[in-house]
Amino acid sequence: MKTKRIITILALIFLVVPFLMGSTAMCSEADKVSQNISLEADNFNVTRTLTVINTRAEDGNNAILFQMTGNFSITKEEDGDLAVTGENPDGTYYKHFVYLTRDISYITEQIESSSVNKHKYEINFNPKMIIPVTAVNVD
Repeated sequence: MKTKRIITILALIFLVVPFLMGSTAMCSEADKVSQNISLEADNFNVTRTLTVINTRAEDGNNAILFQMTGNFSITKEEDGDLAVTGENPDGTYYKHFVYLTRDISYITEQIESSSVNKHKYEINFNPKMIIPVTAVNVD
């Protein structure tokens, strides 16, 4: 009885999760690949360059305001600004904010190719996010 219940639950998960993640049969291959690359970037597995540009700069040398290269995720916040969260090679993390205006724009370039699958997706669980417990020894 328990085995049937577990199999039913697993079958439902495999049927429902793709729809919750926006993956339907109507998506093109490019949509699937784009979604998978974005997921890889959000997991700090894609090296990118972010360049912030002043579009009104008369001198081309002063047009670039900020440039960074690394494994980072970019989120456009509700106020329209960028939040750049990244991982350093030593495993520590950083977060930068880029204030965007009418005259300030940005370009993000992926530096290396990604080996993602166009036919399937994967769900990544970070155990530290599910159980955010820190053990502390008290003498």
